[in-house]
Amino acid sequence: MSERVGILGGTFDPPHTGHVLVADRAARRLDLDPVLLVPTGRPPHKPEGALLDAALRAELVAAVAAEHDRLEMWPGEIEREGVSYTADTVEQIAAERPGAELWFILGTDQLREFHRWRDPERIVAVARLAAVARSGDHPDEAAARLPSGARVDVVHVPRIDVSSTLVRQRMGDGLPIDDLVPAAVAEALRKKGLVASPTSR
Repeated sequence: MSERVGILGGTFDPPHTGHVLVADRAARRLDLDPVLLVPTGRPPHKPEGALLDAALRAELVAAVAAEHDRLEMWPGEIEREGVSYTADTVEQIAAERPGAELWFILGTDQLREFHRWRDPERIVAVARLAAVARSGDHPDEAAARLPSGARVDVVHVPRIDVSSTLVRQRMGDGLPIDDLVPAAVAEALRKKGLVASPTSR
């Protein structure tokens, strides 16, 4: 049986429990092992200086992956110079894992805009799409705009109210974030003096 690999990219600024939930549900639904967590180096949609340091984000993602058997941190975008595009990443992973079946994991909001991405046809040429659907989402609505040959599998996950923006806001307010991020992330940020302890407020 060929290797079945998931690819979940993001700024992971910082990684939170929602990221882990999505990766875990995709792994179980599609029998993926591993799911590669891919922190972006310089994403095309974010201004420079708006993110935690790339090396720190990679460190946090690696800490999360170390706690889960099916998760791995893939450093290719962090190591790549210049702006990172998904098509380049997916092709690089395909080259590194010849014969593997690949699934690129994305939300239904991203699926609706997928036809506007840079070279989407290159992505679907080497990977299936795993569309993460929460309650009320309708991934089928985006099917007509997908490139020819695109294959989509739907992964249902419960809706949870957590985002990296919320985590950063709590960090900025000096509030603990232990209920929003994996324990390894909270501990790593605490050691660096970036977040408050759970009992500080």
